[in-house]
Amino acid sequence: MGKTLLARLLTDFHLQEGRSVTAFDLNAGKGALAQFLPEHVTRSAIDNLKGQMALFDRLIADDGITKIVDLGHESFESFFTLVYQFGFAGEARGRRIGFAILFLLRPDLASIDAFHSLRALLPQAVLAPVHNEIFGAAQQREIYGLTPGAAVMRLPLLASAVRKYVETPPFSFADSRLADVDRDVDIELRHWLRRIYLEFRELDLRLLLTDLKSSIRPLIPTAS
Repeated sequence: MGKTLLARLLTDFHLQEGRSVTAFDLNAGKGALAQFLPEHVTRSAIDNLKGQMALFDRLIADDGITKIVDLGHESFESFFTLVYQFGFAGEARGRRIGFAILFLLRPDLASIDAFHSLRALLPQAVLAPVHNEIFGAAQQREIYGLTPGAAVMRLPLLASAVRKYVETPPFSFADSRLADVDRDVDIELRHWLRRIYLEFRELDLRLLLTDLKSSIRPLIPTAS
């Protein structure tokens, strides 16, 4: 829950920062990333070799474009198996491409196991845990075994009065669609965006502090 919203926010954040960005949607059905941001999203499939090569050739291209991958439960294991088999993380690092994984923390054993598997499998990547405030107080730090000083991003809870607007595709947080709605709704949305965009800027800093340069355009899969 929340991973496609996170991918939408990441895409719009980079657009508003004036960066070149493209996103890849590995989901299907209603509420998919491509439905919200059709101009910036490519639908992709990795269930055959042609689709796998088409996606990973674009992800590894050193073209100055930020790439964001929205993963569903169905594609999560397949995608990261390919990342490991292709040696993608090492290749990306060799090309000075930052590789960050935003992992939405869920209070279930499958998610906990997946988180620790990724950390062991891809030590070259920046694994950024994300707490979705829809789950209430941030208690996952303990059950995930995170150290007290470990950085955990927050996906703030969005007020229901705003949610009905932003959950109807197509919708971009980077445009001014809400300019004509109730002033309180507009203020609430802008306050919410400032909070999450601050989290993204801190992630940028973390990428820099892992010996990556400011010119790097990171690939950021979102997963849960």
